[in-house]
Amino acid sequence: MISDTGIVLETGRLIFRQHTMADLDAYCAMEADPDFRRYVGGRPRTREEAERRFMEGAIKPATNLLSMWATILKPARQYIGRCGIYPHFRPDGGVFEREAALGLYIATEYSGRGFATEAGRAFVKLGFDELKLNRIVTAIDSRHDASVNVIKKLGFELVSTETGNLRSFYHFALENPGAK
Repeated sequence: MISDTGIVLETGRLIFRQHTMADLDAYCAMEADPDFRRYVGGRPRTREEAERRFMEGAIKPATNLLSMWATILKPARQYIGRCGIYPHFRPDGGVFEREAALGLYIATEYSGRGFATEAGRAFVKLGFDELKLNRIVTAIDSRHDASVNVIKKLGFELVSTETGNLRSFYHFALENPGAK
């Protein structure tokens, strides 16, 4: 569960905790980075847009483990992104029971070091072992080979491809081998 310090999970190199106001500048820098935004929504966000998004979502205290968490590099106590599992929403706005979606957003300057894989393993384990989820899903921009490689390393399987005019997505799923 969520500790008094806001920490929800730790790995060898990473801490996952509640976002704080101290994360705002690093969060906004990620959102303004065109290399980062290329695969997660298009154009870079202005500082104002990023701050609004941070205040409306990231900074709000989570009430359960299904959330996106500040991802902190342990040695430097540096904010490097946001990762987590969150409710898997149906097209009608409802939630798929016993399912979650995985999000792994690592700042460009920290990519390629295995942090997304490390975070993904931790959240899959949390989802299956503690939350007893049956399935975890994710969608990835079809142009983002590095993310596709991470998801495949984690054991996810491609279930469909969504083709759009501007962007296309791969939809992956991982079934809980222990689910009944």
